[in-house]
Amino acid sequence: MTETMKALRRLFQEADTPNVAQALVGMYLEHTLADGGRLGGWIVDCEAYLGPEDEAAHSYGLRKTPRVAAMYQDAGSIYLYQMHRHTILNIVTREAGLPQGVMIRALEPDPEYLAAMQENRQGQTGVALTNGPGKLMAALQVPFSLYGESIFTSPLHLVPEKRRQPKQVLALPRIGIPNKGKWTDLPLRYVCQGNPYVTKQAKKDVSPDWGWQTH
Repeated sequence: MTETMKALRRLFQEADTPNVAQALVGMYLEHTLADGGRLGGWIVDCEAYLGPEDEAAHSYGLRKTPRVAAMYQDAGSIYLYQMHRHTILNIVTREAGLPQGVMIRALEPDPEYLAAMQENRQGQTGVALTNGPGKLMAALQVPFSLYGESIFTSPLHLVPEKRRQPKQVLALPRIGIPNKGKWTDLPLRYVCQGNPYVTKQAKKDVSPDWGWQTH
């Protein structure tokens, strides 16, 4: 195991969930396909969920159903769920039994795999390719069978060696969390400022360097 991977594992084991979410902005997410091919890109938008106290979390109140079983596994476990026929990726961030995690909302595609990812999205081009949680999973061709596996060792995994450094990470309210009291407005969403793939990013706010220290 590389030193960067050891450091990433320690982050998940020792940091609180908002800090893990912030650190994931710029992290490289890769899916190794059954035929050995690869797809991937850089996380630019993610949201922290702090169940059991978080009223917007699936694990609020320590809710335990078969759907959320992976949330109670070790840090780094992959929790997938489906919404409107889209698969959504969450990564467990705390020790087993404390169901907190980070939802991956948007990804900047790796140019090396852009054509294949566009094909996976029926020819979709531009930022709409991966600027939403269901979109990026379809582009990466991630199967639901990876539910419960590890983001460190499974075909869907993080690659810390390829991480980019954002110039600034903004903390914003999460998207689509109405009527949850303080949990609607808490700044638990973290984005790479100026990146065009951020969900609902205004074109006028896109930076020439797409928000990276080096691009």
